[in-house]
Amino acid sequence: MYITQRYWGEFLGGTDDSLTLLDYLAAKGKAEIPLGEIFADFGVDRLEGDFQCPGESLAYENGEGYEMSINCAVDFITDLAALLLECKVSGGLDTRELEMDTQLKVLRIPAGEKDLAVVRKALDAFIADPLGCELADVVPEEDLREMAALCGELREEL
Repeated sequence: MYITQRYWGEFLGGTDDSLTLLDYLAAKGKAEIPLGEIFADFGVDRLEGDFQCPGESLAYENGEGYEMSINCAVDFITDLAALLLECKVSGGLDTRELEMDTQLKVLRIPAGEKDLAVVRKALDAFIADPLGCELADVVPEEDLREMAALCGELREEL
């Protein structure tokens, strides 16, 4: 997979939030999940475009009725951006390489311009001020700056 060579690893795809997102995608059981549907299921509209320090948390209800939360909105959006890039480059996500618990071999995340604009805006805000996000409380400054630089490269490719 393209993103595993360059983006997916420690900063993107390496958090509990990443696992929550991948579990969500696998549990949907669909070969195609539009970005707008992902946003709706997680309640992205409640953030009003603020992924840096939102007052609301992102969460979805799993098939067993439990609320599954995202701890950091920036993790959610950066992971989604990487997955979107993989879909753009490869046509879909190889679920085996992402170690997703699903029968599907390939999963696609189509995205319209309006939803892509939300991703780009959130990436731009993080890139411009990585120390201004909620991660700054738990991640060292050097790591945040490295993550922001990586997100800048990702943003350019997306």
